[in-house]
Amino acid sequence: MKIFHLRRQPTSDHSGKTEMESMIRTMKHVHRFLVLAMVLLCGSYLKAQHTKEPVDFVSPNIGGIGQLLTATIPYVQYPHGMARLAPVTTPGITDRYLADKIYGFPAGAAMLMASVGDKSVHPEDYASDFDHDFETSTPYYYAADLQSWNITAELTAIRQAAFYRFTFPATDHAHLVLSMKDHAELNVIGNNAVEGSEKIVGPVGELSGNAGETREYFYAEFSRPFASYSTWQGSDLASVAKRSGDDLGFVTDTNTKSGEKIEVRIGISYISMEQAHRNLQREIPGWNFDQVKADTRSVWNKALGAVDVQGGSEKQRTIFYTALYRSLGRMTDITEDGKYFSGYDHAVHNAEGHDFYIDDGLWDTYRSLHPLQMLLDANQQQDMIRSYLRMYEQSGWLPSFPSVAGDQEVMIGHHAASLIADAYAKGYRDFDLNLAYAAMRKNATEATMLPWRRGPLTSLDKTYFEKGFFPALAKDEAETEPQVTGERRQAVSVTLENAYDDWCVAQLAKALGKQSDEAYFTRLAHNYQVVFNRDIGFMAPKSADGQWVADFDPKLGGGQGARAYFTEVDSWIYTFNVQHDVAGLIQLMGGRDSFNKKLDQLFVEQYGTSKFHFLDQFPDATGLVGLYAQGNEPSFHIPYLYDFSGQPWKTQRRVRQLMDIWYGDGPLGIPGDDDGGATSSWYVLSALGFYPVCPGSPEYEIGSPIFAKSVIRLGNGKTFNVIANHVSDRNKYIQSAQLNGKTLKKAWFEHADISNGGTLILEMTDKPNLEWGSAPEDAPPSMSNPSE
Repeated sequence: MKIFHLRRQPTSDHSGKTEMESMIRTMKHVHRFLVLAMVLLCGSYLKAQHTKEPVDFVSPNIGGIGQLLTATIPYVQYPHGMARLAPVTTPGITDRYLADKIYGFPAGAAMLMASVGDKSVHPEDYASDFDHDFETSTPYYYAADLQSWNITAELTAIRQAAFYRFTFPATDHAHLVLSMKDHAELNVIGNNAVEGSEKIVGPVGELSGNAGETREYFYAEFSRPFASYSTWQGSDLASVAKRSGDDLGFVTDTNTKSGEKIEVRIGISYISMEQAHRNLQREIPGWNFDQVKADTRSVWNKALGAVDVQGGSEKQRTIFYTALYRSLGRMTDITEDGKYFSGYDHAVHNAEGHDFYIDDGLWDTYRSLHPLQMLLDANQQQDMIRSYLRMYEQSGWLPSFPSVAGDQEVMIGHHAASLIADAYAKGYRDFDLNLAYAAMRKNATEATMLPWRRGPLTSLDKTYFEKGFFPALAKDEAETEPQVTGERRQAVSVTLENAYDDWCVAQLAKALGKQSDEAYFTRLAHNYQVVFNRDIGFMAPKSADGQWVADFDPKLGGGQGARAYFTEVDSWIYTFNVQHDVAGLIQLMGGRDSFNKKLDQLFVEQYGTSKFHFLDQFPDATGLVGLYAQGNEPSFHIPYLYDFSGQPWKTQRRVRQLMDIWYGDGPLGIPGDDDGGATSSWYVLSALGFYPVCPGSPEYEIGSPIFAKSVIRLGNGKTFNVIANHVSDRNKYIQSAQLNGKTLKKAWFEHADISNGGTLILEMTDKPNLEWGSAPEDAPPSMSNPSE
């Protein structure tokens, strides 16, 4: 800064003010300079704040400590990409963020690591200490100091390839290591490449489609030729170029200067090692790590930029964009050069212009993850549906938890019916509807409903069709069905979730004009009524003879996870699991007042034992508010049920409470298992201000947005805007609303209202409006009161 010196000036006989005027002029110049400097500094600060892009808010270590069970993984990947990279940390430590060692990094079928010093045939000997204070974690780039070896490891990813960069110290023995486990093969190619594969152990159920072998392949190129190398099998370490079997490894040995960088590019494939090589050449043709990193950052910015939020706090934007990032990881596109390997007939197929997706868990994802993705990219969702239908054609069954190796025997329900019905109801029908219906119908009528089982119908399934409920064991009755697994019968949950699936099938039967099927599946959709015990006011188990199971406790009954009767949570939650007919459930409970009283009690009901013992029995029931469990999917729609029962202001209060309490910007920031983005997708939709209670019905129920304005870029190029005037932490209640320029008096809207763009304007206050959305005729549609 220029220094102004003030000194005495000679005075004139004609003016005694010359010196004073000069001083005043000088001070004015100083003042103007300081003002200009402040303006420039403030402008630079504001510009820096304004230029923070969506990807810059993402913090992949959110949720790295699980509330009780599984923690999140800080993946580097493309949206829906095959290459998903994250450090392989200390085995046995469930809470990944608390691990203090890195054992390696994914390299397709192998694990890659860098080290210095002695060579070993034991991969764990190459592990290194690390510290999160010396780590960078983003969706497009990860870096960490391998402190045991004084090495910096960096990685980035593209669709089907990984790129690693290791910065070494000065040493005579620098190592890059590839290790593999079971049923593997490894080949050294020339002096700078290694290829290999490993068998993927897949599902083994009767309907899994796993009649052959699935393998994952890789092709790795090194930026520096091998000075020397060894391979191992078991304890045999030698300069052998080809290995096959179990416990294989490869290790280079070279000297490096301080700061010397060695890079590794790795292509992956489910088709062949040759295809892995082609994938690498196509996706990372050169050795420009920083360019690949920048390209992947750009891809993530575009994907996350599909939703532009304004307002809210820095913390809320961090949580939001991290949740959106986690919502865009699955399903996985495994199309390679227009082809894909299918684990459903173990053959390579031409993709015929439509990408092929696997890696889903519909019990988790049908509720909010798929509806969110459909809002952002309906064409991609239709490709996912076509993928499910291809799996059906190849295996004869419609999967629920499709992996690359076949359908996994996990959870309950045939929820592909929901995914398909939801797309159809929202007007996305670019798939073979007749084939889709045939697949849905076959699963609904010929596949067992048993938990964690894939196979044909059992006698228990027949009870559901004939008597309207899946039978539980009577008190003290021994198990009689050999197909029941250690997950037990979960009889009431099986009844409720299949009744919902049957409703979804009925919707497509109606669309296709199949009147008898529509009537049949609509009758099954009412089966929820059969397991509602009016005497106790809860969904309850019945034994095969139609009698209520004696001494049933809605809170603590059913053993571990209540699995004799329910799926991971108790009857307090599953009693509200009638998404397709909330109006019918309200009637069953005795009307709105009784329903609201029960729903109010859910959020304050205590455990009936110590909290320690409750969570010991229900480890999946985390994120508790009363007995409501935000950490588990059957709860997700429940806060929005007040929109059906005339008290939308309670929905507004509860969803804000759940977002504020159970979602954070640190390692404990997820209320439970994220389940491939399912729990995160609930937050994304709720933060925007709406949620689909019943996928398969094209409505969204309104909650309470946290941002002043959200611009949602739909897949068709249109935008849907949610404007929340005067929104704040306290201003969580909706006073009035407009949709597309018209007054909105109901607490819901249809997909058709926004599919070609639209604007929802909510006037927010700190006092609930007890009238808005409360009239019975303004309730969202249900099976018992469909919309006109």
